[in-house]
Amino acid sequence: QVQPVESGGGLVQAGGSLRLSCAASGRTFSAYAIGWFRQAPGKEREFVARITWNGDSTYYADSVKGRFTISRDNAKNTVYLQMNRLKPEDTAVYYCAADRRNYYSGDLVPDNSAYDYWGQGTQVTVSS
Repeated sequence: QVQPVESGGGLVQAGGSLRLSCAASGRTFSAYAIGWFRQAPGKEREFVARITWNGDSTYYADSVKGRFTISRDNAKNTVYLQMNRLKPEDTAVYYCAADRRNYYSGDLVPDNSAYDYWGQGTQVTVSS
């Protein structure tokens, strides 16, 4: 079993940067694909980024492409989300989640129902 724990959230001005971390216990963490999602008040949870177990494939929502970078260090059981050029619309609770299935046919990016384990979230607030 894998228990993800997010950290690194906070308050930042528009145009600034934050790096979120998703750390997990369990020897099998490195076998999981990890996704980042976010949920703003009154909105549904939405996909942000995803990385496969060895980092050979990464995926991004159009809204963050070119500004956010997902990476992982399996030796540290940690996945990172580097967020640059932040905008007020990036304000949300950010969640990481683990998916035991790394690859989907047609290079499909799965929605949140595919993920097996979820963290509790970390708040990111971007002021204008």
